[in-house]
Amino acid sequence: MRIRSPAFGNGDTIPRKHTCDGDDIPPTLEWTDVPKGVRSFALIMEDPDAPSGTFAHWIVYDLPPDTTQLQEAAVLPAGAQLGRNHFGNEAYNGPCPPGGKPHRYFFRLYALDDTLGLEKGASSDEVRKAMQGHVLAEAELMGTYQR
Repeated sequence: MRIRSPAFGNGDTIPRKHTCDGDDIPPTLEWTDVPKGVRSFALIMEDPDAPSGTFAHWIVYDLPPDTTQLQEAAVLPAGAQLGRNHFGNEAYNGPCPPGGKPHRYFFRLYALDDTLGLEKGASSDEVRKAMQGHVLAEAELMGTYQR
């Protein structure tokens, strides 16, 4: 499985409009080469370079199996749920690192053999726990941002 964004390439700088310094809207994400038997997708965006440890910026789960993209700032497909990120929001909150060195932001997409059925607002830890034993494939896109 592969994930990409027309907004930035793997390892490239995430455009300002997708950060707290811009419009703070999620970038378009597209995926291909999905394995057979997918019942749902989950997406977790995290910054492992945050001073307090890995910081979740965006959590989406129970994306329908026919989903192949999320459009920039678009409404999620029916049935998809937003998790609660480490800002305390059920939303996308883009890169917003302290000044200094660049931070890495990983968009990890998981193809699952079931839906998670978690309530809206689940944490990244709750989503990961529910995914155990259900991951058919994983894809990753990494972008950087520095202030």
